[in-house]
Amino acid sequence: MNNIKKLILLLAAIGIILSCKPKTNAPLPQTESKYKKTGSVERLSQEMDQIIDTSEMPEILAGGFEWSEGPLWLSGQNMLIFSDVPKNVVYQWTESDSTKVYLQPSGFTDTTAGSEGQGSNGLTLDPAGNLILCQHGDRRMARMEAPLGNPKPRFGTVIDRYNGKRLNSPNDAVFNSHGDLFFTDPPYGLEKGYEDPQRELNYTGVFRLSADGKLNLISDKMTAPNGVALSPDEKRLYVTNSGDGDEKYLMVFDLNADGSAGEGRILFKPQGEGHMDGLKIRGDGTIFTTGPGGVLVLSPDGKHLGTIITGYATSNCAFDASDDYLYITADDYLMRIRLK
Repeated sequence: MNNIKKLILLLAAIGIILSCKPKTNAPLPQTESKYKKTGSVERLSQEMDQIIDTSEMPEILAGGFEWSEGPLWLSGQNMLIFSDVPKNVVYQWTESDSTKVYLQPSGFTDTTAGSEGQGSNGLTLDPAGNLILCQHGDRRMARMEAPLGNPKPRFGTVIDRYNGKRLNSPNDAVFNSHGDLFFTDPPYGLEKGYEDPQRELNYTGVFRLSADGKLNLISDKMTAPNGVALSPDEKRLYVTNSGDGDEKYLMVFDLNADGSAGEGRILFKPQGEGHMDGLKIRGDGTIFTTGPGGVLVLSPDGKHLGTIITGYATSNCAFDASDDYLYITADDYLMRIRLK
């Protein structure tokens, strides 16, 4: 009898010890953010839960800009840079130093007394790691002729004319792995927009500048081409049209092996007030495109999975190096949200 009691006591002690042992699969506690949160996440499909956790909301990292645009993550510097278009400035943001000027002027270099012009819009890196800017004021695609870690407002022209005529004002751009540059050319950087007397092209184009320097027109049928991105396999080119009503949509072009494109088709039309603008494609093909409400999250075939609601007119977005965060430029703010 005594042996049975001892066995019972021993089993009870083992049970207490095991119950006190921490569970290795328990979720880690959420770190309290130092940034103010805003907006919400609208979920239209359960697939959205695999992209953004149900507890996540956009965070406001910085504010006070005139119109923030063109976010770009610089892995080597562990920081984000982005344009303030009307102020003709590129800012940098880091977790430790917050926000400060990275490059000024950024897109309008005729800064003589009395001269004003819009700065850079979209920003990207070429295959060699140089900063490439869509310069509204100078109406060109330009390369910063300085290292990323020591930026200087020295620029070289990548392309500024098509068939001898000046571009309108390049807006957004992306490179493929072969070094071909795809960019959009609406007239938003011109003082009078579509009616500006300095316009030389009578259409708003989507272009491809091949690695060997040949500029080809992909489409002149879009009324307001804006954001541009490539699918992970580089077989499709996505372009937003930022018009009103039926002129607000996401277009997709099938790309041939030589980089040429077909006619294109409308993949998605959003509902609600607000324009479409910039977009990015994640490595799994998920589309993050700005539009009514904030950032619309779409499947590769154009199904609307949900919306990251920012509460502000939203211009563009970008991933960090590991796709842990989506950085968002929205009106006078820089935001981010954690992704799964």
